[in-house]
Amino acid sequence: MNRFLVRLLFVCIICVGSSSLLVSCKAKGKVAEASKKEDSKELSAERIVKNHYANKIDFKTLYIKSSVKYEDEKQSQNLSAEIKIKKDEQILVSIRFLGITMAKALITPVSVSYYEKLNGTYFEGDFSTLSKWLGTDLDYNKVQNMLIGQTLDDLTKGKYQDSLIDQSYRLEDLADSNTKKYFFFDKDLFLLNKQEISQTSENRNIEILYSNYKKYNENQLPADIGINAVQEKGKTSIDLEYNNITINEELNFPYSVPSGYKRILIK
Repeated sequence: MNRFLVRLLFVCIICVGSSSLLVSCKAKGKVAEASKKEDSKELSAERIVKNHYANKIDFKTLYIKSSVKYEDEKQSQNLSAEIKIKKDEQILVSIRFLGITMAKALITPVSVSYYEKLNGTYFEGDFSTLSKWLGTDLDYNKVQNMLIGQTLDDLTKGKYQDSLIDQSYRLEDLADSNTKKYFFFDKDLFLLNKQEISQTSENRNIEILYSNYKKYNENQLPADIGINAVQEKGKTSIDLEYNNITINEELNFPYSVPSGYKRILIK
């Protein structure tokens, strides 16, 4: 597994057409009631946002075991990931290949750190540096939201154009003409199907798809996440399949850079 792959996997964990594979599951009462009454109507953007956030996720910690499939135009790779989340405080991601830890990332609201074993390098910085490197604004909340099936942006603070496409509600962000953002929601349950960011002038596009959800302690959490990125250098896809999720158990977040590793700068 080369250095480029480790970096892309790290990006997939921390960054940013609806899916027809969304598995039906029970929603909270007021969401289900609203969908029954307005099933045949196009809802306003405000109503879509309200119904989506009615599926509030309530947890203190999450422990996720995930399989990872990476593919680009030249190679494919199967790995595993262990993701620990302490809500609104820290996220620890371990990437493994054949049971060996190849990379670790620790993310907090004020810092981003990771190291990778193959080349013996590590990074320490913040989201401003990382956002510049990736070409899109990031913060802790966006990373956490992506992993738990929530929208990257706070939809209550923006302006959106609503539409009904292929039996999914779509919200289009009207804030920035250069960067286009779209959010797609299941028509019945208002769970997130897909979120997409496009920058036409830079020939860059990334979409994050959620094709299945499972219920854990009344929380609807994604069972898999598909990330498709297109840029001038080519196409990349990364699929995360959540094999097991544990909620609200006591977790440790051990992270330390092995001795002898060389610090790298991201420009």
